[in-house]
Amino acid sequence: MTLSKSQYTRALQCYKSLWLYKNRAELRDMPDNQQESLFSTGYQVGDLAKNLFPDGAEITFDSSNFDGMIQKTKELIESGTSVIYEATFKANGIFVMVDILVRNGVKWDIYEVKASTHVKDYHIDDASIQWYALNEILDLNKAYIVHINNQYTKKGALNIRELFFMQDITELVEQKQEQIPQKLSEIENVLKGSEPKIEIGKHCFDPHTCDFYGYCWKDMPKNNSVFDLSYAMGKQWKLFADGIFTIDAIPEDYPLGTRAAMQVKHHKSGDIKIDKPKIKEFLNTIEYPINFFDFETFQNAIPRFDNQRPYEQVPFQYSLHILHEDGTLKHKEFLGDENSDPREPLIKQMLSDITPTGSIMAYNQSFEITQIKNLAKNFPQYSKELLALIERFVDLAYPFQNKHYYHPNFKGKYSIKIVLPTLFLNDDELDYKKLGSIQNGGDAMDTFANLYLLKDKSKRDTIRKDLLAYCRLDTLAMVRIWEKLIQLTRG
Repeated sequence: MTLSKSQYTRALQCYKSLWLYKNRAELRDMPDNQQESLFSTGYQVGDLAKNLFPDGAEITFDSSNFDGMIQKTKELIESGTSVIYEATFKANGIFVMVDILVRNGVKWDIYEVKASTHVKDYHIDDASIQWYALNEILDLNKAYIVHINNQYTKKGALNIRELFFMQDITELVEQKQEQIPQKLSEIENVLKGSEPKIEIGKHCFDPHTCDFYGYCWKDMPKNNSVFDLSYAMGKQWKLFADGIFTIDAIPEDYPLGTRAAMQVKHHKSGDIKIDKPKIKEFLNTIEYPINFFDFETFQNAIPRFDNQRPYEQVPFQYSLHILHEDGTLKHKEFLGDENSDPREPLIKQMLSDITPTGSIMAYNQSFEITQIKNLAKNFPQYSKELLALIERFVDLAYPFQNKHYYHPNFKGKYSIKIVLPTLFLNDDELDYKKLGSIQNGGDAMDTFANLYLLKDKSKRDTIRKDLLAYCRLDTLAMVRIWEKLIQLTRG
């Protein structure tokens, strides 16, 4: 039996997952755009981290010739090479590729590069199986996890030494060595047998959402599952353990929190809750002209611009619908240049576009307020004007979050992507699925973050149009929801 380190860590999460990977790989779920973005980020971070140990020799990946990669690594070690990137070995039944292998006197240090901002438990398992594989063929000294320092702020040229932390995990890795042979024996027995009978559980998502989720969860109800309960404080798994799989089957006296119990009640009855006095009270706090406002942000693991931290949310776009008391509706928008820092141009236009008086309406306002505070911190010359906007914010999510309006189709949630299609069923004007390549915030974030890398101008122009259409719909949706709340309280 030969396992890669990723297969070993997969087995630690779930033996069934590894068995399926080895025997029924066609059942895997296709990766979504967000997962693909994470892989891309990992490659970028890994390449940059090589500069911590410059002038090393790299083993070129060749999926058709792993033996050649192993042989090249052996030759580099025997020739006295001090630093090897992607050093490749097969030992003790384990195939491993070490991100950075560094000669330290007569011994060797292992450096595993991660795009995260701290060391996670599965990082230790990852390094531990490498240590186990290599310990008999190399004289090992230390094991390190190289990860991002999210407190680093770029000022001028990128400072690699400040961008990365190198955390010594040798002691933790050595402590795990005694466990590994038993684990490998268990894995070998699993792979010799038929598909393991392992129930779904929290392990399906920890530390990663398993890519066989669709297969293993296929028997759970699609629209009536106890896992559709919100605010149930983990009692979904207790219900499942008690043999209760659907919301319909939950006994009336089952101990749930107030909000989860309300969800069950409305699910079973199909009743819509409309608390007109509370909704009117909310609506009366709004002042015209109403500025329906929404930011889009992107993140870089490796900061591109001055005064940017790793993984900091950077606003690059906004949409603004302005509703006047006479019913006039105007739309304004901003989309930054993907090749330069968009924040200061955004600030200038935003301060010009938002009306000097009237409410600023956001959906889940804490996000927009946080971005404004960060902009004020990074661009102090605009701080006074930016911070003055905050006291004018009103949260359109409020009546839904507080269940003044509740529909069974909300399933206990209140995001705009849940509320909108429920209030406006089959309305093409408000259907995100009718948009182009950008249909959610994750699409917008990941696409803009990498847009500067796209060389095809016509494709860039198309994507920019799609970004504008998506963000525009976010604020148009707020306008329509506002109008719906007005209608609901009449009479």
